[in-house]
Amino acid sequence: MLITRPRHRARPGAGAIAQACLLSAVLVALGATPAHSQGAATDQDAGAGRWRTWVLASGSELRLGAPPDDRATAAELQEVKALAGQRDAATLARIRYWDAWSPSHRWNEKLTDLGVRDNMPTSPGLRAFAMLNVALADAQIAAWDSKYAHKRKHPAQLDSRLATAIATPRSPSYPCERSVAAGAAEAVLAHLFPKDAAALKEAAEDAARSRVQAGVAFSSDTRAGLELGRAVAARVIEHMKTDGQKWAGTIPTGPGMWKGASPGGIDELRWKTIMLTSASQLRAKAPPAADSAERAAEVAEVRDFKRTPLTLSRGLYWQAGQYGQAGLHYRLSDELGRRLSEARMDASAPRAARAYALVQVAHYDSYIASQETKFHYWVGRPNHFDASITPSIPQPNFPGYPSNAAAVGMAPGLVLAHLFPGERARYEGWAKEFGESRIWSGIHFRSDVEAGWEIGRRVAGLALERARTDGAD
Repeated sequence: MLITRPRHRARPGAGAIAQACLLSAVLVALGATPAHSQGAATDQDAGAGRWRTWVLASGSELRLGAPPDDRATAAELQEVKALAGQRDAATLARIRYWDAWSPSHRWNEKLTDLGVRDNMPTSPGLRAFAMLNVALADAQIAAWDSKYAHKRKHPAQLDSRLATAIATPRSPSYPCERSVAAGAAEAVLAHLFPKDAAALKEAAEDAARSRVQAGVAFSSDTRAGLELGRAVAARVIEHMKTDGQKWAGTIPTGPGMWKGASPGGIDELRWKTIMLTSASQLRAKAPPAADSAERAAEVAEVRDFKRTPLTLSRGLYWQAGQYGQAGLHYRLSDELGRRLSEARMDASAPRAARAYALVQVAHYDSYIASQETKFHYWVGRPNHFDASITPSIPQPNFPGYPSNAAAVGMAPGLVLAHLFPGERARYEGWAKEFGESRIWSGIHFRSDVEAGWEIGRRVAGLALERARTDGAD
């Protein structure tokens, strides 16, 4: 399978904005305005407010109060109409920037930017993506609950003369779903990157403002959306808090046991799972005994493996090809954005957010489950059994059984294959090569990889069972 580095989409810098402004200016000069819905189209996910939530007790837990009355709405409508008459090329470019793909897309992109900038390590990175996307998913369910509790019309449904810059959403106007996403993402990302809190707030408010300028939301829709999103995020952040205590146990010794000090990742065993009931729920069976024929055969397989430039490059790719990090947490969001757009699934904000959450939670929980098994058995790495084995990539400073890589590649890969069955071979290829590359690189035995794959399959099974019963399908 040919592996290519995921392309990091360009953000709207001066060149991109200039091009967008030029296009917008041409459209304005031609008198072109996008068609907008007057409410005839049906919201296919009108019942999304009743979907199963991840952290909230239900979609109605944070139901908003009633929107402004008719008199206040009339005044807001005049504001929307006034702003419609003030759109220039730069405003239209910003509207289209924030309207692109699903509401979840821009904020996953933002997390990628911040994580790459700060060289966020792999395990905190996959936790960050899970936290963000659980907040986005629950925020959309909460938004849909309030939308259909109040059924407020959009500005263009109250005045058909209003020319919107983009299509009017099919769901009710209050709260604005993209503002809800912006509020949830702002709060989660500010929690993870506190020095960027002011910039994140500015971005969230810009996203919300763009909907009023586009003519598809009232100011009160966007204000309520931002606050609802922030309230959902606060519950998700609280749910995923840890106690901050450090591990103070004793590293076991004996034949075949891991050799080292200050094992990395052991404090992460206290991280809260999202889908699993506990970190030990899917603990793998015991590995081969240190003095068994099976273990001897595995040592020989790793020791005698003939590395080639191809296996070396692929091992290095899976170790550091995701913007310098091992794993898939950056690549997963990039892949989801493209596939959802291709399948036209990004037209539904709650359905797109659900997809991101299913994939990223499977990714995160499979890591926690594999780490728990590691520190239950404390099995050594191949070079702990045969000192002649030299890893071709940096060897992690923690036990070997099972392979994290195998688990965190398999779980989200199978969820992606469920969401996009035409790409199943692609995603199963990722999982297989990610796991096998750890044997080629000399840091894992085959039993490590197979146990990791099994954990990943079981986590994916739980995610797909949830998908079948969450009310969305």
